[in-house]
Amino acid sequence: GTGFGAKRGILIKSSAALEEAGHVGVVLLDKTGTITNGKPKVVDIQVFNDYSKEEVLKVAASIEKHSEHPLGKAIVEEAEKQEFDVLPIEQFQSISGMGIQGIVDGKEVLLGNHLLLQNQGIAVDDFNTVIDEVASQGQTAMFIVIQKQVAGIIVVADTIKATSKEAIQQMKALGLQVRMVTGDHEKTAKAIANEVGIETVYSQVLPNEKASVVQQLLDEGYQVAMVGDGINDAPALVQADVGIAMGAGTDVAIESADIVLMNNDMLSVVRTIKLSRATIKNIKENLFWAFIYNIIGIPIAMGVLHLFGGPLLNPMVAGAAMSFSSVSVVLNALRLKRVGLKKI
Repeated sequence: GTGFGAKRGILIKSSAALEEAGHVGVVLLDKTGTITNGKPKVVDIQVFNDYSKEEVLKVAASIEKHSEHPLGKAIVEEAEKQEFDVLPIEQFQSISGMGIQGIVDGKEVLLGNHLLLQNQGIAVDDFNTVIDEVASQGQTAMFIVIQKQVAGIIVVADTIKATSKEAIQQMKALGLQVRMVTGDHEKTAKAIANEVGIETVYSQVLPNEKASVVQQLLDEGYQVAMVGDGINDAPALVQADVGIAMGAGTDVAIESADIVLMNNDMLSVVRTIKLSRATIKNIKENLFWAFIYNIIGIPIAMGVLHLFGGPLLNPMVAGAAMSFSSVSVVLNALRLKRVGLKKI
């Protein structure tokens, strides 16, 4: 099973992981980089308080240059397209699940979601209409605040992977519950979830809270597979019964996971579960035949038939029967490769 998985780009680190994958009842999916491609792009810039789009983008790109978040990279790439020079930055600080802050060209700058502004005591009520409109389209609104004044909103969109919707449908067909966890705004998360067919969504979840969501599901009695790709997914990957990491994700996520999908394809999650179920079924068949051979063979070897006037079992026949038992188990395991996994 692990050998077949490796050929299909599914790296299974242990036999226990392969076994557990077939028993899971809930698959918890991270959004960015798992359901979506993780390569967002800037689609709109709205400006306020006499700031220009060029100025907002330039300041945002300067501070995001020090960040590794996919949304930040999208802003930097957009600025590079327009060939803006990066401004000097000091006191850069990342605020988990909210955004970043620092001093850009001598000015105090905040860049992040509406939670960051609320945390810093900056009113966002005037922008609720914009936030709702952007979120309803499955896009993300990032506020940039200069000197405690909202200078603009940068709208970033990430595309859904081509195979995500099909993979989720196939998981449901296997009897699995599929849920999504993300740090995005509730409406953004639900817009993406509706598009791919997910009903249950955990939104506005801080990075350190993802593991708590997994633990909550475990406490409810579910066996959970967590699928993610980022640094913030690592604790949840460890916490779950089975942690599955996308191969294009961070080294921390890959190290934390039990299974790594080297092709970064959501359909490989389905293949992993099918592979696990097929392998466990094959193991049970092998155990059945091994027990049958022994249940029949051992009493005969002990002379049960001889008590009723039958023959004794020649040791050579017993040895041949034992060898055939081993060969049949091996042949059945090879049959798994040739027959049982063709549809995976």
